[in-house]
Amino acid sequence: MAIPVFFFEEDTEFKPKKKAKLREWLKATIVAEGYSLSELNYIFCSDTYLLALNQQYLDHDTYTDIITFDNSEIENVVVGDIFISIDRVRENAKEFSKTEEDELHRVIIHGALHLLGYKDKTKADKKLMTEKEDFYLTKRLL
Repeated sequence: MAIPVFFFEEDTEFKPKKKAKLREWLKATIVAEGYSLSELNYIFCSDTYLLALNQQYLDHDTYTDIITFDNSEIENVVVGDIFISIDRVRENAKEFSKTEEDELHRVIIHGALHLLGYKDKTKADKKLMTEKEDFYLTKRLL
């Protein structure tokens, strides 16, 4: 059975590499956290597109690398839409001296972790989120 992780683009030509491996990695992460995967959509977009979403849905007038929408209606079942600005990923990769692929994978897993209940608003939450990101990045099947 196909893994229900889908990749789309809006206002960008970006397509991730190794989609099958990304799907396996994401499913393994979700299962390891005690959840099941119903549907997960990654929408890669431009800064402009994500800024408009940020303004419309979150009332934030700032650029961001990711916005996660949790559409789950059943506890411990992942259903979500994750919008990722490829412009921000590229800028952050340069800023943090990472490859674009590594930065993209960090943002991809960050969004999945939000759907698994992890937060990043407080210092303690950010620390745990970063630890989880680092842990699951070591589990990449790529």
